[in-house]
Order: sequence, then structure tokens, then C-alpha cells
Amino acid sequence: MLLQGKRGLVFGVANEHSLAWHIARSAKEQGAELMFSVASERFLRRVAPMAAEVGAPEPVLCDVSDDAAIESAAAQIRGMTDRLDFVVHAIASAKREELQGRFLDTTRDGFRFANDVSVYSLIALIRELEPLLVPGSSILTLSYLGAVRAVPSYNVMGVAKAGLESAVRYLANDLGPAGIRINAISAGPVKTLSASIVKGFKDKVDLQQQAAPLRRNVTGEDVGNAGLFLLSEMSSGVTGQVIYVDCGYGIMADFLTREAGA
Repeated sequence: MLLQGKRGLVFGVANEHSLAWHIARSAKEQGAELMFSVASERFLRRVAPMAAEVGAPEPVLCDVSDDAAIESAAAQIRGMTDRLDFVVHAIASAKREELQGRFLDTTRDGFRFANDVSVYSLIALIRELEPLLVPGSSILTLSYLGAVRAVPSYNVMGVAKAGLESAVRYLANDLGPAGIRINAISAGPVKTLSASIVKGFKDKVDLQQQAAPLRRNVTGEDVGNAGLFLLSEMSSGVTGQVIYVDCGYGIMADFLTREAGA
């Protein structure tokens, strides 16, 4: 098994449709021991039974917009394990009103919130968890095509994802000498709780099915399998990269994707 005897911590599971959950399930199937962290009591009630399903302890509460909460959660995690072989960061958020209309009308508060939760959380969490990471550990985060293209209604989240991808490169440089890797998956549109707040999301899903070279939508299982590769020693020479798991949609010329959606 690819992750036999490995211990991992997963942030960002909201329900059974979450990409983080698909990655966690793939890791569990390949022998990993799992731990989870969620943002609030509301998510704890939903995710605790899922954690139990894969033999994991009750999720640790962590509000990633609060430094004290991050420090407290990290201390709790350090009390539960002496090492982490992998960390999955699947955390992103923006205010609903910022994901419609013009990007030009993004508010300062909306910009700050999206980048704090979606980007800075990765830096802050890894800094606190670094003592648990060992040579060969792998960190994985999730991005989207909106980081490199202007996607209607994605707005400030696109800028946040661009920052996240840049952070992956800088963290790879910092952590590489210790033998720790970090990568991102840029997943195609999948029906998740966070995606549901993006205006016109269904249209984006329909367009991908028509325009992607594989002529289908990406699935949670696709992302889970790619995540498994990046968390395992099979990708031991891969770090600082953004791997597209989108059935090829991202390689298509803009005029072709527009034509497919006409």
C-alpha cells in the first residue's frame, strides 16, 4: 500500500462531497492513518461521524483566521502525534457578494478575507505544524483555473488562488532542504459546498463536459487519486508544482471553450 504506516492531517472536509474527503478516502484505502481539522462546531457535527468512519479521532477545531486558534489547534495536534507524513490544506472562502458582478468592485474587507482564509492559512498552519513534519513529508493544497485565467464570477477567489499557487512555490523553496514537499492540485469544477456559492457554477460544469478533451466532468475520485500520488513516495521528486486534474479543460484555447458553450 502506498501510504501504509503514514499519518496525515486533513483540513477542509465539509461533507462527503468535499475534495478533501475524496483525498482522505484514497489515502485511507492505501493504509494511511488520518486526523481531521474543521473550522467550527457546525462542521464538527457533520464531519465527526465521517472521521469515525475511517478510524480517525474527533476532528480538531481550528479557526484559521485566528492566530491564537491556529496555535491552540497545533498544540493539540502535537499532543496527539509525534509526526505528520502528509498535510492536506483544502481551505478557501470568500464572501458571497464578492463572487458576483465586477471584480473591480471588490471591497477591501472582501479582498482581505478571501486572501487571509484561502492563502495565509496555508502559511500559518504549516509554520505551526513544521516541527511534526519529517523528511519525505508531503503537503497538498487545492487551486482552480481561475488562478491563471479570468473566470466570470470567480473574482477575488481567482486572485486568492493565484496567491496560493505562488505561496506553494515559495514554501517549496523553504521546506525543500528539509526533504519536505508541497504541491497543489488545480481541479476542474466539482459540485462541492464551497463551489455552490459561485454564480453560474452549473454553466461552468456543463461547459467543461463539452469542451474538455476527455468530454466529461472531473470527479472527486479523479482528484482523490491524483492527491494520493502527490502524497505518496511515487511523487518523491515533485515539489512546488500545480497539477491540473480537469480532464484537459485548462489546455483548451479560449475561443474553443466559448464555442463549445455557445
